[in-house]
Amino acid sequence: MKPSPRALLTVLVCAPTFVGCAPSTEGSLPTPDEVLEYYESALAMDAEISGNVAVVHVDQDADQILRGGLLWAKVGPYVYLFSEPTKALFEDFDGLAAVRVITNVGDTEIANALLAYDELSEVLWARSLNIAGRARLEGTNRMTLLEDLVDWGESHTEFSYNERYTRR
Repeated sequence: MKPSPRALLTVLVCAPTFVGCAPSTEGSLPTPDEVLEYYESALAMDAEISGNVAVVHVDQDADQILRGGLLWAKVGPYVYLFSEPTKALFEDFDGLAAVRVITNVGDTEIANALLAYDELSEVLWARSLNIAGRARLEGTNRMTLLEDLVDWGESHTEFSYNERYTRR
């Protein structure tokens, strides 16, 4: 049985109305306090939610920047971004599009890096956790591990550095 032209016209006119009526499936977002609970750091930290991005502010030790220079100025955000807490935030809050970590000395921003939710596959997450874990454990004695973490971070994030601290 062939549909009548009138029935086809009714479907064409009404279809757009029904397409827009699907229920919203907006994802969940953490509160700033929940973000801080995930990181449980001894360092002074603060967090906020900006749209669908968790923004974590970390106070970096000024002596660390003075002694470690360029490398320590750059590595700060990656230590936090490539971590189990960041991975868990992405897994637990489906509305979270990215995590940004900003390191500061006092009121001065040193480095800023944003990791998008879909940047890392499971395999890349495993590699990220390995690189960052080794840098956290042995980076003070083996500076090349910190360099590896900075290179990895620059390959997988949107980043910026304060030129005052990162110029050679």
